[in-house]
Amino acid sequence: MAAFQQAAIKMISSISKTYTMQNEIAIQELRTTLRGSLVQPHDKEYDEVRKVYNGMIDKRPRMIARCADVADVIACVNFGRENNLCVAIRGGGHNAGGLGIWDDALVIDLSLMKGIHIDVEEKTVLVQGGCLLKELDHATHAVGMAVPAGIIGTTGIAGFTLGGGSGYLTRQYGLTIDNLLEVHIVLADGRYVKASAKENKDLFWALRGGGGNFGVAVSFVFKLHPVHTVYAGPMFWEIEDTIEMMKWYREYIVDAPEEMYGFFTTLTVPPVAPFPSALQMKKMCGVVWCYTGPLEKAERAFQSIRRFKKPILDWVGPKPFPALQSMFDALYPTGMQWYWKGDFVNELSDNAIELHYKYAKELPTWRSTMHLFPINSAAAKVNKKDTAWNYREANWSEVIVGVDPDPANKDLITKWARDYWEDLHPYSAGGAYVNFIMEEGDERIRASYGDNYERLVEIKNQYDPHNFFHVNQNIKPSVKEHAER
Repeated sequence: MAAFQQAAIKMISSISKTYTMQNEIAIQELRTTLRGSLVQPHDKEYDEVRKVYNGMIDKRPRMIARCADVADVIACVNFGRENNLCVAIRGGGHNAGGLGIWDDALVIDLSLMKGIHIDVEEKTVLVQGGCLLKELDHATHAVGMAVPAGIIGTTGIAGFTLGGGSGYLTRQYGLTIDNLLEVHIVLADGRYVKASAKENKDLFWALRGGGGNFGVAVSFVFKLHPVHTVYAGPMFWEIEDTIEMMKWYREYIVDAPEEMYGFFTTLTVPPVAPFPSALQMKKMCGVVWCYTGPLEKAERAFQSIRRFKKPILDWVGPKPFPALQSMFDALYPTGMQWYWKGDFVNELSDNAIELHYKYAKELPTWRSTMHLFPINSAAAKVNKKDTAWNYREANWSEVIVGVDPDPANKDLITKWARDYWEDLHPYSAGGAYVNFIMEEGDERIRASYGDNYERLVEIKNQYDPHNFFHVNQNIKPSVKEHAER
């Protein structure tokens, strides 16, 4: 018996060594195939390269392929599929749940793919999947145009777009996906295809809000709009004014002209210049505005706002659009601890406003905040069946974030955000913008896609029946032969 056990152990050891050798040979072949680099745990840059925006995420992938071009992406998808590896896709790495990276996975990292090509005559821009919003803004601002996208310059364009995308230009020009003309994508079987209103129409529908479920989006073509200098910036009021200002805001922004945008926030004034020292570390409420109408009409457009209640801080004035987009970047550098909770909101009731005030007074750290992003007007004119984004009737996309650089405060910021969200959620529309969701389970994902969920499953069945792309807010295929991941 002992001899049999020793022989079995020897055989298993031999098989293991053979498998490891074959695996290392395959990895080496992948490394030589790539124009970019392949980073593994033993490489000195590994710990730096595996970092993502949310410092609460600490994953250790098996390897990170820093792709240089489409051929690299195709090679990685084929390698992952053929070797039965878990694959994660990272664009800007800004995702709330850190879903651009995963333990023991092959990470397809697009962050080196930053090409931008503007067609001034057609008013379009082609953007590669590794670009950040600030890089896109820098390029388009030079020709007096912009893509409707975001409020933070360090956000990655790829994941942001695939989730739907809202920002300062949403009320006038719609969501980011409403301005998306084409997506160039590598599918689970390694094919490189274009999705648009004319080609692979069902895939194009799913990519406009369906997240990273359908492939590796390596580039996007967007419609550009004439935006250069805007009349914009924050206005702050006392925290005790929160209820009064929210009640005013809920009426104002729903009926405001589409060129007027403003998201409501509760915050702590940052303890840094140029914020006035007398206000630093005070809890306040505010609106961050962006007016894209004629500058000569801007002062008149804000008269009623300033007349309703004079703000304590008023930094609203003419600004280059990229300056507005990157205004808060320095306050939120990569590596902070983040805990996110989101919801769509149809109506801002009196009870909900009371809860906002309650939790605003309890902000646990100075970077923690709440934002109500308006998604009405132009965005609401698109039928909910025209894209995967289901909540076209909602007036706001709400996000509650607990933020702090110190991991010791993880539980503090998490509890505040969870308690806040749990008390407020009954007043919501049900689902949330998928880019504001962390790991919250299948029911939450289904709620966020609502009536569009089943069609997304059908398209997932067609393009990724084995759920190869599953490190995301996952839409599971329903076909019997799909591999459970």
